[in-house]
Amino acid sequence: MRLISLGLTPYEQAWKLQKELFQGVVESREEDTLILVEHTPVYTFGRASDRSAEGAPTNFLLSNEMLQQIGAEKFEIERGGDVTYHGPGQLVGYPILNLAHFKEDLGWYLRSLEETIIEVLKTYGIEGFRVAGRTGVWTGAANREEKICAIGVRASRWCTMHGFAFNVNTDLSYFNYIIPCGISDRGVTSLKKVLGPEVPFEEVRERYIAAFEDVFEVDLVSSLIQL
Repeated sequence: MRLISLGLTPYEQAWKLQKELFQGVVESREEDTLILVEHTPVYTFGRASDRSAEGAPTNFLLSNEMLQQIGAEKFEIERGGDVTYHGPGQLVGYPILNLAHFKEDLGWYLRSLEETIIEVLKTYGIEGFRVAGRTGVWTGAANREEKICAIGVRASRWCTMHGFAFNVNTDLSYFNYIIPCGISDRGVTSLKKVLGPEVPFEEVRERYIAAFEDVFEVDLVSSLIQL
């Protein structure tokens, strides 16, 4: 299985690549691929974003002027879920998979993505867990848990795109401008916030690759790609 590591990349460039590879997987022209990337600051809105009567996202608290002031972009995209934030220090993963090669079960796929993050957290002595009815991975005390990884995907003909956003050294202040995933009664956290010092990002990326290989029972082979 192919691994593409992009480094710090504007959202629109990675989104374009995702769509090209996704179409290739749907048409059986491309192999299964995992893209790992960091993004420059961006807010994305999924198909399930809560809207006002005028059509404006209700869980997004910034005007266009304020968005420019904090140096962020925004995009309406085709994944499930509501609004979330991506930015430097956050490990973002886009598995572009044909689930016929794994298991044609979206519930299994989402739980497997969660499991990859839970495995990485274990290597840092952190308990990650699921919360019933809320896709993603959480840490902390019961009833005060905080989300450390958001997950939102799109699937068509058992092929997947979009994926997860794992807060490593993320500047969490950007989440103050949204109600992440429409969840107002819980906060967000990061590896850095839980552990104290900044965590070596490349170390986390390598541990994530090992966890993905373990959970999905694949060998990832790095591939260079020109954006």
